[in-house]
Amino acid sequence: MLYSNRKPKSTRLTSDGSIECDLTGFQILNSPLFNKGTAFSLEERAAFGLQGLLPPVVNTLDEQVERAYKQLSVLRTPLGKNDFCTSMRQQNKILFYELVRRHIRELLPIIYTPTEGDAIAAFSHRFRKPEGCFLDITDPESVETRLAAFGKSKDVDYIVVSDGEGILGIGDQGVGGIRISISKLSLMTLCGGIHPGRVIPVCLDVGTNNKTLSDDELYMGNRFPRVRGEAYDAFCDRFIEVVKKRFPNAVVHFEDFGVLNARNLLKRYRNRISCFNDDIQGTGAVVMSSIIAGLNFTNRELLDSKIVVYGSGSAGLGIADQIVSHMVTHGATVQEARDKIHCMDRFGLIVKSMKETGLASEDQLLYADDDKDWENVNIKSLREVVEHVKPTILIGCSTQAGAFTEEVVKTMYKYNPRPIIFPLSNPTRLHEAVPKDLMEWTDCNALVATGSPFKPYKGYVSSENNNCFSFPGIGLGAVLSRSTTISDEMISAAVDELAKMSPKVSNPKAGLLPPVEEITVASSRIATAVILKALEQGLARIENEFQPGTRKSRKVVVPRDFDECHEWVKAQMWKPEYRPYIKVEHQQDIHTHQY
Repeated sequence: MLYSNRKPKSTRLTSDGSIECDLTGFQILNSPLFNKGTAFSLEERAAFGLQGLLPPVVNTLDEQVERAYKQLSVLRTPLGKNDFCTSMRQQNKILFYELVRRHIRELLPIIYTPTEGDAIAAFSHRFRKPEGCFLDITDPESVETRLAAFGKSKDVDYIVVSDGEGILGIGDQGVGGIRISISKLSLMTLCGGIHPGRVIPVCLDVGTNNKTLSDDELYMGNRFPRVRGEAYDAFCDRFIEVVKKRFPNAVVHFEDFGVLNARNLLKRYRNRISCFNDDIQGTGAVVMSSIIAGLNFTNRELLDSKIVVYGSGSAGLGIADQIVSHMVTHGATVQEARDKIHCMDRFGLIVKSMKETGLASEDQLLYADDDKDWENVNIKSLREVVEHVKPTILIGCSTQAGAFTEEVVKTMYKYNPRPIIFPLSNPTRLHEAVPKDLMEWTDCNALVATGSPFKPYKGYVSSENNNCFSFPGIGLGAVLSRSTTISDEMISAAVDELAKMSPKVSNPKAGLLPPVEEITVASSRIATAVILKALEQGLARIENEFQPGTRKSRKVVVPRDFDECHEWVKAQMWKPEYRPYIKVEHQQDIHTHQY
């Protein structure tokens, strides 16, 4: 052994000390989890059979990052930079994550929205190396065999799964949906400290209704129309059944499912496994945090709000649901909370008569207004709806570019001197309005947050309501607490903690959310709030586990004090840093399958 000074671990995820490795030679250089490239020490090169396979100079991680950033900087297109980052992630995960961490404001739009949407659309044409687990609806019996390639229960903490139907505002991308699962897991690691070797990105290939894809000779997925109904439900049930069997402690993160399936899957499984839908709950959580921050800044109460949600698909209804949940936790009844919210969709304001006409779904009808309250009002006109409601908060999830017109905004501003306006549709070209216009139309009095990054206007920052401010902390909290479910109260705890971090109160020109450079701190604090709430509700299983190295004599104890629990959380978050390796022989019950 090269190193014998190993620190004791308080849990199985505590992230410190040296690392056992059973690979040698080209195996270790070809492993993105273990490869250090030119940073292998001379002693490690000798121990792991790397002499002659590397140049003689031993580099530091700092030097490698500097070299990589110079290579990245000469690339001229966002998609080219995305390809470079993808290649680096597949070669050396520590270098990839440290590069992005140091340049997160510049590179987050490259590895995630909006550039990742273009990469997903071109998946079959730009494919180089397989990543993730592909589950084929034509072979449901193979689900367990396919997932078994990723190891046993001890190897997996977090699973992101998508069927590729509702990708990043660009719709059905079929098997290319695997890349949104990969991207979300990259953010779970970058922002939430989830170990990159303890995750599985999954694509449910159930066909595609995207004719461009199915007609493309290079398309690598199933070419038949999307399977619906009983066969689809049975396939999803099989997936969940296998996950519960093989990875009972793993959190399942549903991502970019279509409107027809997203809410149904969450309803069906949220009390059966620890699971989370980012498009519904993650979006709702980060938007709710921005709302709370805006209300705190202007000394207003949540229960006094009047809200119009323009666009009532998965994201819009998810935001509405989170607002209701948060109002309930702060004293309102469910119906009182719903009465504060007015939802619009493609047929206009959702009213109760739409039940008979079939113009609104069951979930949308939960927010339906009485028709009699809207006599002589054109419910298809956003301006007239705003005139009638006089909302304090206007939220856009419609993908209707320019829908928040000057007339609409000035109508809202006429009744509310500090309007909260969130044009959230992605990508940027689909925004309901841009911050510059919103600020000009309201004399810089609007409180604005957007779905994509925008430059400040006259020094006023518009926070990007990016889900990466919510889901990594919620997911990390669920993983570390080993929660049996992710409750509404756990998400509300996350909302309140993120809102506390808003810089707006101390700096009126700051954004409603913390700057993206503080996202790891935000995630750790959110996770802490989630863990403490899970413990309070009796949903956490972590204290049933034994501390490693105690021969099952001492169980894990989670501090109940917030600051102490926060330190406990940070000690278990993976960090992109090179740690010393110990050369060992492979032991099936100890070492992971994922290299």
